[in-house]
Amino acid sequence: MIDTKQEQDHADRPSRKKPIFPVNATLRDYLMQYGREVNLPVAYEDLLRFTYSVAIKDEAGKDTSWERTSYDMREWEFLRESLVKTYAILKTKGDFEYASHLDVASIDFCFFGNSQPFRIRIINKYNANIDHYYIKKADASRVYGLELEHLLSPNRITYFTNNNTLVEEHIPGIPGDVFIKEYLNNPVTNQIRLAKEFVKFNERCFTQLLGDMRSYNFIINITPDILNYQYRFRSIDFDQQSYEGRKNLYLPQFFKENKPFVDIVSRHLDNESIAQYRAEEKTLMAFRLSSAKYRVKELLDIMIDAAISTPEKINQLKQELAEHFNQPHFLKATTMGQIVKLQLKQMLRKSLAFVPKTKSRIAD
Repeated sequence: MIDTKQEQDHADRPSRKKPIFPVNATLRDYLMQYGREVNLPVAYEDLLRFTYSVAIKDEAGKDTSWERTSYDMREWEFLRESLVKTYAILKTKGDFEYASHLDVASIDFCFFGNSQPFRIRIINKYNANIDHYYIKKADASRVYGLELEHLLSPNRITYFTNNNTLVEEHIPGIPGDVFIKEYLNNPVTNQIRLAKEFVKFNERCFTQLLGDMRSYNFIINITPDILNYQYRFRSIDFDQQSYEGRKNLYLPQFFKENKPFVDIVSRHLDNESIAQYRAEEKTLMAFRLSSAKYRVKELLDIMIDAAISTPEKINQLKQELAEHFNQPHFLKATTMGQIVKLQLKQMLRKSLAFVPKTKSRIAD
């Protein structure tokens, strides 16, 4: 991030409808090896059997993309028990000892987006505490994005797959678009620290080739600190992992929805500070890559042979990256997985040289 010398034109919109790419056998073996593929008591298709739904409105009375679903009694009893067990698997790896005081408060369906998720609201019957998780179609693009985020970012993510079903934990935080409206110009918001974290977030997304990070596809965590507050940007949508052909779609700075964050970077940070924060983030990613080098290599080896984009988008992205870095070796890539591997090498090679006593297998 953020290249202040580069023209700040907004990128084209991401694809309106990205296809669902199936989880192939080799990726399934990987998921089983690392405990991500488990037997679940409920499948995505089970949740589709609702009898009707009602639109959920926001506080201003406007329709959201979510609908509250209703089921007949037999379906509801099956889902209540199965969804509580699924929550126990997600939170306690299947220890059902604490499940008796849990219940399903509601099931919401989102008709917007590629994965068309169901949001499950779990309630503690004793103290009315609420938690959420999501059940989605298992999309290989999303799985690759979740894994790369888990391994290379400062964030850890809990998710499981079972055949064509994907279960994800809820990632708490303030949605980026809500933050812009309600927090960005609050006098207590430290815009300098926020700008720094947006630079780092932008760098992570570009390094991992995670696309479509518009403000409603990431959240911001606020942590009180000895001096003021610290912030962290976190991705919550991984459907657009290395699918698009436009380079700028992997850089959050180019989306008009994120312009308020770009503006505070321009206002508070000079080019030297931006370069420093970019280098800091790449160094941290290099340390994480070094720690998980064999697992990352396994994932990339599978990704290289996977069909997760179209030939047109692959050709466009490799040409744009070759021009951007002045590195013609990108032009040899024939799959998106190869481009991701080359991108990680390109972005982290310098930082890996400073990681002591290790040699990353990504260079093999």
